Amino acid sequence: MEQQHRISYLGPKASFTHLAALSVFPESELLPFVSIPECIEAVAEGKVDYAVVPLENALEGSVPLTVDYLFHEVQLFVTAEVLSPIRQHLLVHPDNAGSDSFEAIYSHPHALAQCHKFLYYTYKSTPLQPYSSTSAAAKMVSELPERNIAAIANSFSAEQYGLEVKHADIHDFHFNHTRFYVLSKVNHHLKKPGDDVQVKTTLMISPPEDDRSGVLHRVLSVFAWRQLNLSKIESRPLKTGLGDYFFIADVLEDEDAPMMRGAFEELAALGCTVKTLGSYYTYRSE
Repeated sequence: MEQQHRISYLGPKASFTHLAALSVFPESELLPFVSIPECIEAVAEGKVDYAVVPLENALEGSVPLTVDYLFHEVQLFVTAEVLSPIRQHLLVHPDNAGSDSFEAIYSHPHALAQCHKFLYYTYKSTPLQPYSSTSAAAKMVSELPERNIAAIANSFSAEQYGLEVKHADIHDFHFNHTRFYVLSKVNHHLKKPGDDVQVKTTLMISPPEDDRSGVLHRVLSVFAWRQLNLSKIESRPLKTGLGDYFFIADVLEDEDAPMMRGAFEELAALGCTVKTLGSYYTYRSE
């Protein structure tokens, strides 16, 4: 994107979210925040133009905090999504590069889970400490050379914070990717990144309050007979009582297409409440 914008992202610098934001906004002002809600609130309050937040990992699934905050707390729109490959490395301070036994290993809980097999077989007795982000863990290791600790993070973090890669590519599965949302207060598309990219619409669907049997079947039928392809559907708690859920669905069609307008009307007739996050294209980060 050539135009200058202010972008909030889950930091600190060199996080995977930072890399995703750079791939879409290489010339813009990127502002790190310490939590997903703070990133989202920054754009909701007009402090920034866009927010970039993680949504889903291929191995660990959805990021509940992102989904729930968008449903319960704010009215924002997805203007693009970014697919980024995830490569995890074990990073250490140069002063401790000769050691292969550590006091603890720090990283985001998803990163620790993504490296479960490596950690189990190589550092089985080493305590694993969850941290707010992979890059925050790397930053902490860089600031505490007196402690023989390690972090799991990307190679950008190693460069940013002067750490050494003790073990490279320690993630269990090498097809691992993460989806990131680019959020805005305005419902619009960011520039299409390529001719072969299909548009996608994300919907949050609350079922009727009377909770009739077969409601999910009827919701799916709304899309099925119109030949609207769902690339994803999952449920999240409504937070109104045990067993109450809403659905989040990705539809491979623009929300303004005639068949989609008909789907909205039929869902309303079924008593469902629909919150659209808008239509958008997919960018790919290397």
